[in-house]
Amino acid sequence: MQTVLQAQTLSLAYDDALIIKELDLELPQGKITALIGPNGCGKSTLLKGLARLLKPKTGSVLLEGKAIHQLATRDLAKILGILPQGPQAPEGLTVRELVGQGRYPHQSWLQQWSTDDESSVQKALELTHMTSLADRSVDALSGGQRQRAWIAMTLAQETSLLLLDEPTTFLDLAHQLEVLELLKKLNQQGRTVVMVLHDINQATRYAHHLVALKAGRVVAQGEPAKMLSSSLLREVFGIEADVLIDPRLGVPLCVPYALSEEFTNAQPETSPVAKKETV
Repeated sequence: MQTVLQAQTLSLAYDDALIIKELDLELPQGKITALIGPNGCGKSTLLKGLARLLKPKTGSVLLEGKAIHQLATRDLAKILGILPQGPQAPEGLTVRELVGQGRYPHQSWLQQWSTDDESSVQKALELTHMTSLADRSVDALSGGQRQRAWIAMTLAQETSLLLLDEPTTFLDLAHQLEVLELLKKLNQQGRTVVMVLHDINQATRYAHHLVALKAGRVVAQGEPAKMLSSSLLREVFGIEADVLIDPRLGVPLCVPYALSEEFTNAQPETSPVAKKETV
């Protein structure tokens, strides 16, 4: 397996709170990888570490075999595009202006805005179906429209590697599928995609490689058909579920039917006072 991103004994923390603990990970080049796991397991933190948005406590991240923290910011931005969770745009910025910011790595003092930049922005707007909203303020968009505008900005960057933290957030089912089909198309055109997903069935449908996380460590990784099982879902998510084969797509299909006994027993009992406060 040819790797594009690699974590070596990587530990990540916020202040003194250690989230990722000496993690080793190799992400395949030219594939779609989905990071899955329960809330608070470290998926978003890991993505930030891989994108150099969070400095490691220990260990390192290699991008195409080179230490990512030794790369110049502009050089890194030509290879890796990141869509974090809940990004914020400056007040009053239009969609077209936001998408145009994705062209920053391709400009210099000698070469400012070019016809190539304009073409890339227009293509990104078209791919995300945002052309008709290009001159609207980002502040005036719905949650789903805003998410598509940020995805367009990432596409305009024209990197070979895309990291996306919950790219389907705020989107209805139709637009979720639209975004995932777009990422599939980009992958078929040669881009490597790494994304955090909460929906296991979407992950098995669109990803070639799954990484299951729990409490800051990798529990399992590999091809969905070889990796996903009832026992893994019990261990990682605390659910009892059947794993079937989707008759249409031939990929694993998760059908939850109960919480696991271990998950139920691990939940703290709510005191009468707390119960009154939550009513």
